[in-house]
Amino acid sequence: MAEFQVVYLINALVFSLMGIVIFVVAFKVIDKATPFQLWKEIIEEHNTALAILLGAMSIGLCLIIAAAVH
Repeated sequence: MAEFQVVYLINALVFSLMGIVIFVVAFKVIDKATPFQLWKEIIEEHNTALAILLGAMSIGLCLIIAAAVH
């Protein structure tokens, strides 16, 4: 069994942080590309269809980021 090495933990944290940053930037780009504010439309207007679509887009984007970082 392999011993625990701190470098593996640091690598995991760095790549996790990089993935989160890329996702947030991509979400902001998508938000700016739409003619309305996504968060306002989902929370204040209770647009369920947009929330489902955005959730599906987020999962797809996260899978692409995970594959690219891996």
